[in-house]
Amino acid sequence: MKAANPWRRELLILAGWLALAAAIGWLSGNTLAGFLLALVLYLILQLVYTYQLYQWLVSDRIEPAYGVGIWQEVYAELYRLRQRNRRRKQRLGRIVSEFQASTAALPDAAVVLDDQLAIAWFNDAARRLLGLRLPDDRGQRLTNLIRDPELRAYLGGQSDDNAENIEISSPVDVNTVLSIQLVPYGNGQRLLIGRDVSQRRRVEAMRRDFVANASHELRTPLTVVRGYLEMMDSGAGDDAALRGWQSPIGQMRAEADRMDRMIDDLLELARLESAPESYAFERIEVAALIDRIVRQQPQQGAEIDAGDLASIELYGDARRLESIVSNLLANARRHTPAGGQITVSWQPLEDGAELAVTDTGEGIAAEHIPRLTERFYRADTGRSSARGGTGLGLAIVKHALKCHDAELSITSSPAKGSRFACRFPSARCVSPAAIESSSDADAFSDVSHRSNQ
Repeated sequence: MKAANPWRRELLILAGWLALAAAIGWLSGNTLAGFLLALVLYLILQLVYTYQLYQWLVSDRIEPAYGVGIWQEVYAELYRLRQRNRRRKQRLGRIVSEFQASTAALPDAAVVLDDQLAIAWFNDAARRLLGLRLPDDRGQRLTNLIRDPELRAYLGGQSDDNAENIEISSPVDVNTVLSIQLVPYGNGQRLLIGRDVSQRRRVEAMRRDFVANASHELRTPLTVVRGYLEMMDSGAGDDAALRGWQSPIGQMRAEADRMDRMIDDLLELARLESAPESYAFERIEVAALIDRIVRQQPQQGAEIDAGDLASIELYGDARRLESIVSNLLANARRHTPAGGQITVSWQPLEDGAELAVTDTGEGIAAEHIPRLTERFYRADTGRSSARGGTGLGLAIVKHALKCHDAELSITSSPAKGSRFACRFPSARCVSPAAIESSSDADAFSDVSHRSNQ
């Protein structure tokens, strides 16, 4: 009812105006002329108010124009709407300003890209780390400004491993390493974040060098200690003074052997991390390699079965592949009691091949599985140490697989056993029937070249 009042008032004004015009026309002897004149004047008045409304909408002034009747209500409603929009725009402007100020203060480079990878906005860190410039680079495609093939493939969704982030050298300083991550949001927009990880990489390199150097330095005194322990152990049966020390000497020799294995594993890890280009890639008969390693295993403990071995061959480094199989078998033997079963399989997949070691041992709780490939991580510290493990075997497996473009998958249930599966991509697998073809030989050369990059 309230919304109809202005219109009722407008109709009363129009009716009164026409009635007055008709009365004046009747008194002058021409009622129709007076009626038409009143309509023309009313129409002119509406056009004047319409023009005022247009001028008000296209101008920046806040004050409403004044009108009569319904126009006064229209002006008042539009004024209130315009005021609300101004307040909303000011509020959104403050939010955008706060966002830009907070993002500009970030140490990481932040670049807003549209669906065509054109730059819409970037912060101060992007100018420092990526070399972007205002206002020249705004609206330009990022891949036209930073011509890095890996970045181009990542932004285009053509990265081989579909990684969440990549690492590239800064176009400003080649010694600066940037970790790049792309975050989609909104309607086709993307936020590119570039983080300087140079310091972290330097710290990791220092750690690797320290571990490698310390391991080398420990090798000499450990060799001396082991030599004296062996001499004492061999003479303990003949020397009455040493006879009572047989058990402690045996424990010391066992710990010295364990430390020696740990040093070997640390040096192997250092080699895997620092020199992947040193791999000697060749065609490997995986079934024969597995069979040889299984036959070398000690007879005591769990039974090992290697019956399901496909004839697929692999392009890779034989020594590192042997390390993968040996470490997985050693891990399974440590956690599978006598009478248990360990199965080694090498089977084709739709997109490659899978090397799997399955055991019927004690199993692993779900919360430990994501951390099993970390250095020195143990699901059960006490029992793992007592069994002579170094805590580095699965870390070695992970790094050796990475250099073969492969990945490790672990499934396990407590008291039901575990399964460690190594999945190799099809680019590294070849059947004996196809290995003689030139195309496969070219593929081998291409794989070897990419692996040595």
